[in-house]
Amino acid sequence: MTKPSLDLLRSLTDEHVLRALMAERQLTRAELAARTGISKPTVSESARRLSAAGLIRDTGARTSGRGRVGSYYGLAEDIGTALVVSIAPDGVVAECLDSHGAVLASMRQPLARPTRPRQVEGALRAVAGQVLAAAPGHGPVRLGVVSAADPVDRRSGRLVHLPDAPFLVGELSPADVLGSSVDGPVLVDNDVNWEARAERAAAPPGELADFAYLHLGEGLGCAVVSDGEVRRGFTGIAGEVAHLVTVGPGGRAMLLTEVFRELGLRQAGTTAIDVAALLDAFDGRDAVTRPVRAAVGTALSGVLAALVAVCDPEVVILGGDWGGHPAVIDTVRARFRQSPRHVPIRPATVTEEPALSGARRRALGDLRTAIVARARAV
Repeated sequence: MTKPSLDLLRSLTDEHVLRALMAERQLTRAELAARTGISKPTVSESARRLSAAGLIRDTGARTSGRGRVGSYYGLAEDIGTALVVSIAPDGVVAECLDSHGAVLASMRQPLARPTRPRQVEGALRAVAGQVLAAAPGHGPVRLGVVSAADPVDRRSGRLVHLPDAPFLVGELSPADVLGSSVDGPVLVDNDVNWEARAERAAAPPGELADFAYLHLGEGLGCAVVSDGEVRRGFTGIAGEVAHLVTVGPGGRAMLLTEVFRELGLRQAGTTAIDVAALLDAFDGRDAVTRPVRAAVGTALSGVLAALVAVCDPEVVILGGDWGGHPAVIDTVRARFRQSPRHVPIRPATVTEEPALSGARRRALGDLRTAIVARARAV
């Protein structure tokens, strides 16, 4: 059996020390040894290597009390950051994230309706520049992660324009726009996929490996998670359920997005759903709103039946501005139970900026991996 080389052992030790300091702001060598299970002399050697490489530093803080005084080590302040961006109908948000997961700065710029690519590009450049200027002295921006409320081509990372999409950004490449601000790769994905990842991360370990996440807001979208991974499809636009044929008012077959036009639940001059009007219908209990609730429930049940037949999820999760509304959940459940194959339905648990939360989590993981890779390279 081949023994691991000395360089490999040193690399593994350095990784353990770095990751321990990513989890804690500062630790002594004794504390590092206790947390990593590595001997104190070996940790001391690693600390010397990482300090010489400029990746960790002596914070200047010292232990107190009886016994030998110990020095506290922490990550170097200029070890690097990640840029996290959300492109949504109501605006563009940018965050600068450090390796501890702290948001060093956050900026937001609203978008006017209708939204056009040039407007989004300008807002994207502006908030990225502003947020990085607000967090100086933290080293290179090692990577970027972008959430976009549009379909995303998985090869190029460009936003894709689909017919009747309510958020008409069109052909735009966030990676190209952010290229001058980010030293490393820029990962771009659809916001519903990030919402699904945030939902899975919030679940207990080992749970929620196979589910469908249906986003119900101004726009309609779906993410399919199988074996713990979001399945993006060949081009990256899997889950665009707005154009799935379902049962519309009067039992007629029509696209899901057209159901809301038939019911008068679209915003004027756009294909975006009028969320306020829809919620009013579900909050009402009169003879006028009852058919609307029934029609929406039937249409969504038809979509869920298709998802179950093709994807075989363990559970369906409803998120978005109106997906988690109790009356919506109850209505869809009642209709869906009539399907030959049905699975449990529940509301999303991550409701506070779920897409940004999912993107932020990925950025943190990738940033830490990039820092470890930097240690191996020096």
